Amino acid sequence: MVLNQSIKEAKLPIFGRRHVQCLLLFFGVSLIYAMRVNLSIAIVAMMDKNASNPDFPEYKWSEQTKSRVISSFFCGYIFTQVPVPAGSWARRYGGRLLLFISVSFSSVLALLTPLSVSVGDWPLLCALRFCQGLVQGVTYPTIATIMAEWAPIEERSAMLTYCCAGLELGIVMMLASSGMLCSSDWGWPSTFYIPGALGLIWSAIWFIFGASTPNNCKYITLAERTLIATSLKRNMAQSESSKVTHPIPWLKICTSKPFLVLILSQCAYSWCFWTLLTQIPSYIKSILGKDIQSNAFYSALPYLTMLGLSLALCPLASYLEKSKRLNATVSRKIFNTIGQWTPAVTLVYLGFLRTDQADLAIVLLTLTVTVSTVTHFGFQANHLDLSPHFAGTLMGIANSASNMMSIIAPLVVGYIVTDTTNLHQWRIIFSLAGGISFFGNLMFLFFGTAKVQLWNEMPQMVVEVKRQDGQHFTEVKNMEKEDGNVGDSRETLNLV
Repeated sequence: MVLNQSIKEAKLPIFGRRHVQCLLLFFGVSLIYAMRVNLSIAIVAMMDKNASNPDFPEYKWSEQTKSRVISSFFCGYIFTQVPVPAGSWARRYGGRLLLFISVSFSSVLALLTPLSVSVGDWPLLCALRFCQGLVQGVTYPTIATIMAEWAPIEERSAMLTYCCAGLELGIVMMLASSGMLCSSDWGWPSTFYIPGALGLIWSAIWFIFGASTPNNCKYITLAERTLIATSLKRNMAQSESSKVTHPIPWLKICTSKPFLVLILSQCAYSWCFWTLLTQIPSYIKSILGKDIQSNAFYSALPYLTMLGLSLALCPLASYLEKSKRLNATVSRKIFNTIGQWTPAVTLVYLGFLRTDQADLAIVLLTLTVTVSTVTHFGFQANHLDLSPHFAGTLMGIANSASNMMSIIAPLVVGYIVTDTTNLHQWRIIFSLAGGISFFGNLMFLFFGTAKVQLWNEMPQMVVEVKRQDGQHFTEVKNMEKEDGNVGDSRETLNLV
């Protein structure tokens, strides 16, 4: 199929259906994270009814039990990423359906959380959070797979960052409102009811307007669909009528040095991120002495500034990609260094503050979390760089590894911080997180790259094509290596 020259020369619309998908994913990620982090503040109220509405039950759990409850979500989260590869599921069954199932089921479980605690105490709560993690585990690999189909090369970093910025919005909404909700007539259960109900509403909207690929979208214009495909160097003749088999090169992926250091950097980020997200409320209450409503505000503040910075940096990232002023690998390493080494310094400094330096502690916490968002343009966009075709699979593997940190980090905190008012114990936690962040980026600087890897495409691919006359035929197409990168003979194949 020869593309019309006028379509080729046209520009992508400033706001098109790809942006609608991005906006839907932004709010979807927000609600996913709201349901993920609501327990961080709610558990403070659940364990101390005097800190919120005293009309609701109080649970006398130890710090170790609290750590187990918080970690239970992530134990389920990792199971639907590599053992059951979500990226492969998204490619096979469609990201739209998989994301709908994930968010809707997670929302129902959020609504059932208060009931589970009253019926089965913390063991049943752990089981429910495990199941919630199980259904949420597919979200990021699915989003990566969807973005690999929707995001033109020159808009990739910005669109992925906009989607992921929903993370900060969800955290801000939940942490900022949870103090007020816990103190309200509805008490701490409302921190589960509200995001659960909103999640069901979003699921209905996504089911109607969401699309796995531009070819599955009923509302996209032909020009936008064609231009996205051209940017991604795909032949438009092979859309719904073609079936391409892509065996996943597991061995090459798992032995790829650039991918392994990406995982290491992501694990370091995850350790710091979840240590802070799950423990900031306890630190602010026990060390800085803030009440539940002030606690909620100060806990949310770092993520509010994080959201603002991530959105502000998107135009800069797009400019750098389009202007080619910086090599992609250099750009990834610069952003990643800012996003991981700055928090490494501030975390260590934070650990040596005194209890009467509350204002400075809040500033350092805010700076630590805010600057870490710069990694959106570092390792967090690197999955698509290394392998656009297997981006969802890479995201699943990396997320599975990094979320082991989200299980281990709260457990380590529970083991070290036996007395939440002991400043020395918190110093160990912050220094450990800072050291891990420093080492993760150091390895990324040495071995990271933004070049497409040779295993992105297999040496041969079998294509089954349905022609307009209804006949079927198959072709084996060879992959060509050009300038050290992979070239696809699909680009020169003329299908009628």
